[in-house]
Amino acid sequence: MSQTTSPISGVASRYASSLFELAQNEGAADQVEKDLAGLGELISESDDLSRLIKSPVFAADEQEKALLAIAEKGGLAPLTKNFLRVVAANRRLFVLPGMIEAYKAIAADARGEVTAKVVAAHDLTEAQRAELSETLKGVAGKDVAIELSVDPSLLGGLIVQIGSRQIDTSLKTKLNSMKLALKEVG
Repeated sequence: MSQTTSPISGVASRYASSLFELAQNEGAADQVEKDLAGLGELISESDDLSRLIKSPVFAADEQEKALLAIAEKGGLAPLTKNFLRVVAANRRLFVLPGMIEAYKAIAADARGEVTAKVVAAHDLTEAQRAELSETLKGVAGKDVAIELSVDPSLLGGLIVQIGSRQIDTSLKTKLNSMKLALKEVG
């Protein structure tokens, strides 16, 4: 995993590494990853939850109570709940989305996987996902987990990002390139 110089990414990596080590020792690494993925989706979908974790206005105990209520309602593993409790008590909830991403990367690396962020114009079928995964495996040299998001404005094609490499085969980009080329000619 590549290291960056951002202090926030360093904090996120340290917390995620510690959580992963504990989860592996308890045999709960997959469950914690699933819990964190669900929590990450909630944070990205809810402006209120995002505000709660990022705002210094809320007291640590208020943030902790709110997150533990969500964790309880969501049936999260005890290790995940304890992790949230520690992060809230240490006033590091603003870094939680980074911790979730770092944990996913660490878990994928431990499985010998690399994650590909794929943006498509429409949802892919299972057969398309499998074919894309096999194709990307040939490029990456590792198993590839696909993180798919849909953006209808692409019109067609895909944008694939693996690490720092990005491949853009979207129709939108091709049309924009043609438009620029035609402006240069005319």
